[in-house]
Amino acid sequence: MGNKLSGKDLIKLGFPKNNSINIALGQINRYRKREKKESILTEAKDVLLNPEKYEGNGTWGKVAEGLIKPVQVRMHQLKATRAPFTIFGENEIDQQAKFQLYDSLKLPISVAGALMPDAHSGYGLPIGGVLATDNAIIPYGVGVDIGCRMSLSIFDLPASHFKGREHQLEAILKDNTKFGMYETHASRVDHEVFHKSEFQDIPLLKNLLPKAYKQLGSSGGGNHFVEFGIAKIDNPENEWKLEKGEYFAVLSHSGSRGLGANIAKHYTYLATKQCPLPKNVQHLAWLDLNTHDGQEYWLAMNLAGEYAKACHDDIHRRIAKAIGKRVVVTIENHHNFAWKELVNGQECIVHRKGATPAGEGQLGIIPGSMTSPGFIVKGKGNSESLNSASHGAGRLFSRAKCKSSFTQSQINKELKKHDLTLIGGNIDEAPMAYKDIEKVMANQTDLVEVLGTFTPKIVRMDR
Repeated sequence: MGNKLSGKDLIKLGFPKNNSINIALGQINRYRKREKKESILTEAKDVLLNPEKYEGNGTWGKVAEGLIKPVQVRMHQLKATRAPFTIFGENEIDQQAKFQLYDSLKLPISVAGALMPDAHSGYGLPIGGVLATDNAIIPYGVGVDIGCRMSLSIFDLPASHFKGREHQLEAILKDNTKFGMYETHASRVDHEVFHKSEFQDIPLLKNLLPKAYKQLGSSGGGNHFVEFGIAKIDNPENEWKLEKGEYFAVLSHSGSRGLGANIAKHYTYLATKQCPLPKNVQHLAWLDLNTHDGQEYWLAMNLAGEYAKACHDDIHRRIAKAIGKRVVVTIENHHNFAWKELVNGQECIVHRKGATPAGEGQLGIIPGSMTSPGFIVKGKGNSESLNSASHGAGRLFSRAKCKSSFTQSQINKELKKHDLTLIGGNIDEAPMAYKDIEKVMANQTDLVEVLGTFTPKIVRMDR
């Protein structure tokens, strides 16, 4: 035990008797506990003498910050008035989701907000909630599945490609997709995302790298899916080199797997410690972007977004290879993410929790349920929605409610009615669990222009 570093050792070095000692011990125990005490003390001495040299450093950056300009931890109160906001499709949204938005709009950092027509209540921000803040990021405003996204690949193949190939296509989905907590691909591939400096510079990410590498190209559980379907293009974009018509396509929905979940957990914990709030809004704790942890979360969140995209790219690459055809158009978009954007001329952090970016000319795909069409859209850049649109149809029934409301035979009947094949899938993902996508789209005609639809035919989900 004599080799274990203690606060007394740091005081002997000359560390001030304040929180910088707790921060240093926390960082050392988390990331450096296997190293020799002497070498850590040598480094710690240098940090004490030259803290500015260590700003942004993975292990010591937070300690340096504690020595130069400590983070002020103080209780924050909500403002009496809300920041400006707009709700789209108000009559279709439950009260709880609205109240969650109203609470978030009273945060001292809030600049503006919006609620999308597919909104329903969640943790922190409601699902379908958009919030612009001033130089602050709310980990729970981004969500647990950071960078969750939709990706649609359209092949230069007619919709008739399905005829007589149903079993073959089912086999392609089973062989080339992995779902749930533990399934991973036997043949691993490298990707440029793994060579990004954040995986080396941020100790938390370094520890998560092996798992991220193993899970590349897998999809997780819940409402994540990979599906074959028919893309009907009504208004082709010039660069697509596609005529109007119906094409064979594949759509995927999943996020950043264990990497994103661990980032969310770690930085949410740090935010709640640094930003005490009244109990009912503690989930909305934020990190100031001028702090070490705020900067680190920003880098980690962006890396998780790139990793989510890499997972989709891998899924679509494997499927295209199995089909033996080239993808001619890819349309994709993140939700559960935050961006630096201008809001009324002010640079803000725009959180989109289950909402799609819909800036002017921005392409996206908004899925319905598995038995209803998704919509291929182009953003109109509406400032009232903070350049956002819905990320899907939105839930009508919670997962728990589905289990008590629907039976497997009801679901099977619904699937048969729509000539849909489902591999996997649970009762909590019943098609009836979702709102009417046509209504949702009718409530956002000011936000997006519809270019076409995507109708699922063979769907693969977690069991």
